[in-house]
Amino acid sequence: MGVFAALGTALCWAIAARLFRGTGNAFSPLTMNFWKGLISIAILAVVLLFIQPMGLTTNIVLWLLLSGFIGIGIGDTCFFKALQSIGDSQAVLVAETLAPLFTALFAMAFIGEWITWQQWVGVAIVLLSVDMVIKARKRSTTHVFATSGYLYGVGAALCQAVGAVVSRDILSAGEIDAASAAFLRLIGGMFFVVPFIAFTKTKYMPVIEKGKRIWPAFVMATLLGTTAAIYLQMFAFAYAKAAVVQTLIATSALMSLGVAWVLGEKATKATVLWSAIALVGVGILVSFGSPPTH
Repeated sequence: MGVFAALGTALCWAIAARLFRGTGNAFSPLTMNFWKGLISIAILAVVLLFIQPMGLTTNIVLWLLLSGFIGIGIGDTCFFKALQSIGDSQAVLVAETLAPLFTALFAMAFIGEWITWQQWVGVAIVLLSVDMVIKARKRSTTHVFATSGYLYGVGAALCQAVGAVVSRDILSAGEIDAASAAFLRLIGGMFFVVPFIAFTKTKYMPVIEKGKRIWPAFVMATLLGTTAAIYLQMFAFAYAKAAVVQTLIATSALMSLGVAWVLGEKATKATVLWSAIALVGVGILVSFGSPPTH
């Protein structure tokens, strides 16, 4: 179940990315982070009214808030900074390649969660395939020497990894449900985003051109890319290893090819080939799941 939830997260992100494009430049990165977080928190709050939250001890709440503060608040902000500095191709390349690797290492070091050597092979195949697809779709080499942009990308990957490992450690014990965990992580992220917006004097409201409707696309993208995605991500961490989940989520770059194909865009032979190779890596990750005893 965890594997399917992780792949579902990747698909939600791939579709949402296309929808977010429809909002144009109305939202700054921080404003977008604020509104998608606020909308998702409101939706999950309503959901939690109809289900009985479980396992909400002080210790679990604090750890999940910290996970959201680092992984969503700081991590997303670093990623948006990387996007501005080195462009989407390079930012995704750095973050999506390093996040699964950092997650695997942190999981081994801090929660004693090991993956098999076969799964390491699967991780390598998936990440190589994702990198090759991103490079094949790369449109320009602008900002290639913007060192700070790459550092932000590394920072985003580190924060994602920390958030993933903390979430996995909490959820694997089965003491809290995915909806409550998602809700708390989003609130944790807002604890960083809101003060940062105030500190940088960023406008809370988007700048919308007269006569243009961007909220419907934004809300739909938020429902998929934030609300549904973070719920599925938390569900995935409850049933699958952190490194495996993070690697499968990285396939969102490949799934975006499928979204583009459905919308009538053509894919090159290279991207189709590497997407097929990535499926082999996913198969290896799923098939060899028994870790050695340590």
